[in-house]
Amino acid sequence: MKLDCLAALGESLAAAHNLEQGTFNVPWEACPAGQNADITVNCFRFAGQLKAQPIALAQEVVELLRQHKDVEKAECVKAFVNITLTAEALHKSSVADVPALLADATVDPAQRRSILIEYSAPNTNKPQHLGHVRNNTLGMATVSLLSRAGHKVIPVNLINNRGIHICKSMLAYKRCGNGITPEQAGIKGDHYVGNFYVKFNQLLSEELKALKEAHPELADKDNDELFLETEIGREAQEMLRKWEAGDEETVKLWEMMNSWVYAGFDQTYERMGVHFDKTYLESNTYLLGKSTVMENLEKGVFQKREDGAVIADLGKTGQKVLLRKDGTSVYITQDIGTTLLKHEEHKPDSMIWVVGDEQNLHFRMLFEILKQMGCTWADKLYHLSYGMVNLPSGRMKSREGTVVDADDLFDEMHELAKNATLERLGEGEAAPADLEERSETIGMGALKFMLLKFNPKTTILFDPNASLKFEGDTGPYVQYVCARINSIERKAADRGLTLDRSKVNWSLLSSPSEREIAVTALRYQSIIRTASEKFDCSVLVSYLLDMAKAFNRFYRESPVLNADSEEIRMARLALCCAVRDILTDGLKTLTIGIPAAM
Repeated sequence: MKLDCLAALGESLAAAHNLEQGTFNVPWEACPAGQNADITVNCFRFAGQLKAQPIALAQEVVELLRQHKDVEKAECVKAFVNITLTAEALHKSSVADVPALLADATVDPAQRRSILIEYSAPNTNKPQHLGHVRNNTLGMATVSLLSRAGHKVIPVNLINNRGIHICKSMLAYKRCGNGITPEQAGIKGDHYVGNFYVKFNQLLSEELKALKEAHPELADKDNDELFLETEIGREAQEMLRKWEAGDEETVKLWEMMNSWVYAGFDQTYERMGVHFDKTYLESNTYLLGKSTVMENLEKGVFQKREDGAVIADLGKTGQKVLLRKDGTSVYITQDIGTTLLKHEEHKPDSMIWVVGDEQNLHFRMLFEILKQMGCTWADKLYHLSYGMVNLPSGRMKSREGTVVDADDLFDEMHELAKNATLERLGEGEAAPADLEERSETIGMGALKFMLLKFNPKTTILFDPNASLKFEGDTGPYVQYVCARINSIERKAADRGLTLDRSKVNWSLLSSPSEREIAVTALRYQSIIRTASEKFDCSVLVSYLLDMAKAFNRFYRESPVLNADSEEIRMARLALCCAVRDILTDGLKTLTIGIPAAM
């Protein structure tokens, strides 16, 4: 929200320095600790625009501000102007009308865009794991953040449901599954199929070991190089060829096993709160990619290598195979087709992919290939790259079956949250009736908050126990502030104190901790705008922690319901509710819920 004194300052400076636009927005920031003021204006940031010397401009700013009724004090510190507002002006500009603050989108209408975000992109050869959880969390929160800022956002998923990795699970099931379904085995469908992916790699390892023992000269060869030297590897490759040729038996097996996985994915997504406008299947898009590659081969955009493979020459980046010598597709073939299809169907202004940083080169190549194909919109494509997420026990490996499955992690977070809730009960106090629902909200909130707490590019060490602490930089810490304020509001109502913001005397809230909350509230819209511009939810997470800490400092120092007068009680209750509403909006933007009590 805007400060009237800075709006007036912008107009006065524009007139004094003959700016054609007649005014400009004066940038400000929270005053650094120890400066004994509310906000600071850094004149270095706009001295060039006004063609003035920063220190002289700061003195001019002070003189203009001292004339404004909302300014209690304005002082220069070199080219910085520290401003103390009247308590009434400060609170009326920030917390007095929080509903209006939260109703406003932060992006100007002229800057709003249609943005398509693809995230999740699981494979149908295994259940989703902790890495997918970070992807899903980043994806859904970024969708929510950009929507909150005012953009039109189109969330889509691409399920990788074909390829050699899918054939590995299929072949292992064909050999070892004995026709048993997930229902008969009592195992969730995606977990069941994932077991056969692990089984395939166990069988492959046995054959590779035997191969190297029989041929010592192959001992130093990479296992991937020797894949087609094994019987099971050749059979998997043949299964892929049969699938692409439409072999009836192979396709039937593929459809059956994929249906098991889709059902499992739906349960995982529902628990996280993940929803897509559309889900694409690689099996429906890879042929478009193949035909597009062949068309551009004929146009001379791509080239055919001596061995028959089709490649794109990407200059210093190197060459990229688009079709293997046997005519089968690779990952980037499907991505070309899917990207063209998404653009044709949705006509977005830009597209974002939420994919791990191990695919950085892949996306640089994809974007360059699309530019070579003449896609004029290819410079509006963005890879939201993120780092790995590890556990204290070490890295996860899908092939060895050492991954932490998403569903198992959710269950663990639920149980940890339940135990933490029960530990906080007073002696003789019964467990709450909504214990299971509360535990789910706290557990999932803790998980999402910790995964969003860091810049996406950061590699994370995720500790489930640490993420659930009610004190510290955690989701439950912020959730607990909201729950505490809800409790204060309920107790106030029991005492007959009903909040009426129109009757609040904001001038009574003049303590440093009360002023800190108001200044923090002033920053909220700019935080949403900055986070959305950077595609970085950690900016918002950091802000929510700042607000929660500011509230707790206030709460330790200032009684609310036991204040000296009803007028002060009303003002402090209004301040508390403003904090709760902002935190609730921020957590909702991060797709994190809030329990009624904790």
